[in-house]
Amino acid sequence: MEEQLEISEIYRAAQVLRDVARHPVLIGPTRLNQEAQIYLKPENLQHTGAFKLRGAYYKISQLTPEERAKGVIACSAGNHAQGVALAATANGIRSLICLPAGAPISKIEATRRLGAEVCLVPGVYDDAYQKAIELQHEHGYTFIHPFDDPKVIAGQGTIGLEILEEMPDVEAVIVPVGGGGLIAGIAFALKQLKPDVKIYGVQAEGAPSMALSVRSGRREHLNSVSTIADGIAVKEPGLNTFEFCSRYVDEIVTVTEDEIAAAILALIEQQKLVAEGAGAVSVAAAMFDKVPIRGKKVVCVVSGGNIDVTILNRVITRGLVKSGRNSTLRLDVGDKPGMLSGICNILAENGANIISVTHERNSDLTSINGCILSIEIETRNNDHIAQLRKALTDAGHHVVH
Repeated sequence: MEEQLEISEIYRAAQVLRDVARHPVLIGPTRLNQEAQIYLKPENLQHTGAFKLRGAYYKISQLTPEERAKGVIACSAGNHAQGVALAATANGIRSLICLPAGAPISKIEATRRLGAEVCLVPGVYDDAYQKAIELQHEHGYTFIHPFDDPKVIAGQGTIGLEILEEMPDVEAVIVPVGGGGLIAGIAFALKQLKPDVKIYGVQAEGAPSMALSVRSGRREHLNSVSTIADGIAVKEPGLNTFEFCSRYVDEIVTVTEDEIAAAILALIEQQKLVAEGAGAVSVAAAMFDKVPIRGKKVVCVVSGGNIDVTILNRVITRGLVKSGRNSTLRLDVGDKPGMLSGICNILAENGANIISVTHERNSDLTSINGCILSIEIETRNNDHIAQLRKALTDAGHHVVH
């Protein structure tokens, strides 16, 4: 792969993308982690809402006249599809995107709106990929890989150049990892120009293909993936990207679904930024001390913002629970007059806001004359929840959960 990519090509990609891609400036320092200076590279503000435009556009811009005449094909359920569609249309090239038939209607329509022809394939991503390869051989299209292509990697690497240009003294960069194209480009660019900078990759706990691969020293294939960070739910890393991560990335860590949700919520509340799950994993790693960044100047790449609004409410609720802003206390209480009033008074005196109250009189966890009281409350943080538990316990109440 060394022979296939040099730093000069990333500079060339930056020239091609100069008037095409947005170059969002760093945001910060933020208060996302009190122990470090955390800055954000908000690629969620990129055209099409994600970094993918960079690699797709550069790859397509380098096609030969013969390749341009035949058109391009890609397979994606999300950001890559829109990046390829926009890049192909801007270059006057026909594009065909194979999408799983169950892809969100909003993504299908967004891809069409950007000028691509859409081929809906029954099944999942892997079925759409096989169909794309079949059509490529049949019609001679150029396949635009979402991550495992040197020119796509070079396009993504322009983010590394921009970070270094704006913050020459950056000490660590945290990057989301799916197939590995984004971190491959950023890590290659930064390590060539500033070898002492630390590069940390982040995957979802339910899709840790690159983390496992780097650990074992060979590419691992996952049988299944499950995460709200669908943009990085990749079963197997690329051949090229695996080599890059093995050579240039200092560590790859994972974050939980609750940590991702908390990061999405923090970005909305503190920075007024909407990030999708895949885009927020870098921030989650910084917030929950998954990487050694104490006292350092750090940039988190927020890679995309195309979150499905239908799940945003659920994500926010999970984020509130994880950050201690919402909690449900369960108490085993005697079923007698005035008991609920006393408990409510204790919660009110300690600054909690009650959202809902539920009685379970027939629970097998209680005595015959007792009941389980579930109280959902709004709180300030996890320390506040601990304070409420102590106040209730001190008053003689039995907090079950």
